Amino acid sequence: MRIGELARRSGVSERSLRYYEAQGLLTSERTPGGQRDFGEWAVDRVIRIQALYAAGLTSKKIGRLLPCMRDTDGAPSAIATPRLVEELHAERERIDRTIADLVRSRDVLDEVISAASSVFPTGLRAEAPSAVG
Repeated sequence: MRIGELARRSGVSERSLRYYEAQGLLTSERTPGGQRDFGEWAVDRVIRIQALYAAGLTSKKIGRLLPCMRDTDGAPSAIATPRLVEELHAERERIDRTIADLVRSRDVLDEVISAASSVFPTGLRAEAPSAVG
């Protein structure tokens, strides 16, 4: 499939797909005319890359992990190693810390909302200051 179709099916821009290819995260064949030609597997691969980016992994770390993961379901491939498991545990712990930080931030925001809501009657909102200039 051409890069435009892969972009459409995966929901990722063509520019991002080119970046993934430049980083070694995605590979393609070339047509006789020099256009990229991706296999069906590429859709699952791109979705997996997006999920790993969303989890906060860098392209370098994703590049180390992808060869150890199956594209179709993300399960370990035959070449997964104990080191991969250690890295994944470390990433999970980092994500857990980030979640805990976000929950604390949300709790503080809830307290501020509650305090501010008691000052203003229900349904009324304070008007934002107007910009001068």
